[in-house]
Amino acid sequence: MPTRAELEAHEASRLASYAMLSRDSRGRRHSEAEHPLRMAFQRDRDRIIHSTAFRRLEYKTQVFVNHEGDYYRTRLTHTVEAAQVTRTLARTLGLNEDLAEAVALAHDLGHTPFGHAGERTLHRLMSPYGGFEHNGQSLRIVDVLEERYPAFRGLNLTFEVREGIVKHSTRYDRPQVREFDADKAPCLEAQIVDFADEIAYNAHDVDDGLKSGMLNVEDLRAVSLWNEAERAVMKAAVGASEHVRWYQSIRLLIDNLVSDLVSTLQARLRDEGIERIDDVRRVKPRLVEFSPAMTERNVELKAFLRDHLYTHHRVTRMTQKADRIMTALFELYLAEPKQLPPHVTRRARDEGESVPRVIADYIAGMTDRFALEEYKKLFDPYERV
Repeated sequence: MPTRAELEAHEASRLASYAMLSRDSRGRRHSEAEHPLRMAFQRDRDRIIHSTAFRRLEYKTQVFVNHEGDYYRTRLTHTVEAAQVTRTLARTLGLNEDLAEAVALAHDLGHTPFGHAGERTLHRLMSPYGGFEHNGQSLRIVDVLEERYPAFRGLNLTFEVREGIVKHSTRYDRPQVREFDADKAPCLEAQIVDFADEIAYNAHDVDDGLKSGMLNVEDLRAVSLWNEAERAVMKAAVGASEHVRWYQSIRLLIDNLVSDLVSTLQARLRDEGIERIDDVRRVKPRLVEFSPAMTERNVELKAFLRDHLYTHHRVTRMTQKADRIMTALFELYLAEPKQLPPHVTRRARDEGESVPRVIADYIAGMTDRFALEEYKKLFDPYERV
């Protein structure tokens, strides 16, 4: 049976020189003995998967509210798809798959119920109290809100995974980033997560939009990324059903985006003379980008989804409903904190947290269906409390 040191040595021998090695981690906030078999980022990935916040993603929204149907993506299925794209990118580029996957699995832990609409609402409600942002909330979850160990709060993840959670997007001017060398870019393992996330949600939003009937394939043909993929599928899969053609077109769309990202990054690494992790960190805001041509086509796809799906009247109805529910809950809890469960008010009383912040933590942690049930309990006079 190989020891952890032997596994670390094997990892170092097969990864690129600019990859982040497990044995070179800056470590954890709280001292812990190393595991005899598992490497540092491997342990982080496992801790994230077993967290309460990760399980709640099953009933949190991407675009469609949870009860709209079982066929649509949730935050959990999106996270798994984003992690799959991340692993493909990491393996192809010689990066640390465990680190990249850990960041991908944690990147949406801080999302509210009701998708981005819920985040916008909670940020508005929290604007007098420091605001709300899901990357910062994801870090807060793994640092503070998860309770698993007797000696410390949070999951006690490594510096690199925590940095990747809060810096996988390019805004480094947020307060939460100060701890993580705000003047430096994160490692490539964190940078690729931002793109894997975008590739996954663009592709599955097309899929969900077609399934829901909110998008139609005739309109999609005006989008060059879709048009090119569909034409290739039509030649290769003559006689296939419409459902199969859609699936194969989405599959090819993902492949084209991933392939462009890999080839563009490999060229950039050569042009910038990137040999070590320190070289990666000096290039801001990041090394990872699509090619200019693919960037333009990806922007076109995102604009199409915004105009035809995200602002569709059915989605707008869900968005407005979510805003009303979350606003009503927040304002009621703030006016009468005794409506909150005792474990929530205890944090404000015993740990010095502000009441608005613990309310935001509580609401952000809700699933779609829990928020809907809580709303009914508090505002429907015929609902049992």
